[in-house]
Amino acid sequence: MANLQLLFSELVRFETELWDAVDARLRADCELQLTWFEPMQVISRHPACRVYDIAEELSLTVGGTSKLVDRIESSGFCRRRPNPGDRRSSIIELTPAGRHLLAEATAVFEDELRSRIGAAMPARSLEQFTAALTKLRSAGRPARAVGETARPAS
Repeated sequence: MANLQLLFSELVRFETELWDAVDARLRADCELQLTWFEPMQVISRHPACRVYDIAEELSLTVGGTSKLVDRIESSGFCRRRPNPGDRRSSIIELTPAGRHLLAEATAVFEDELRSRIGAAMPARSLEQFTAALTKLRSAGRPARAVGETARPAS
């Protein structure tokens, strides 16, 4: 039988060490923190991105995500514009400076991941590991009713 406590410990410690290493590299090479990089990636992938979209994709609260977007926006890397389909929300888009920084940071991010993960295991093992994590995350999420929102801010 699998030692689930050991699995938990290894997974959590690996995540912490990986986060710290990637964050340090992004800060050193791009002057960008990982907590901003991830939402900027989501914004770049969604043409009509809302705070809710970022919160959903990154498993964050809507309130915390809104504050995070406020900070990114105040630094000039994204902007909000009115959402023509819903006056209660805004559309978030990267500014030219944000797109430039994200492109630079993405190259650094990918290089660090290749170095820390890609070089450590064969591609097939990484594909299997990714599939297993995806399955575990899906199994742990409660099913949402249509129209239900992300977790409230704590």
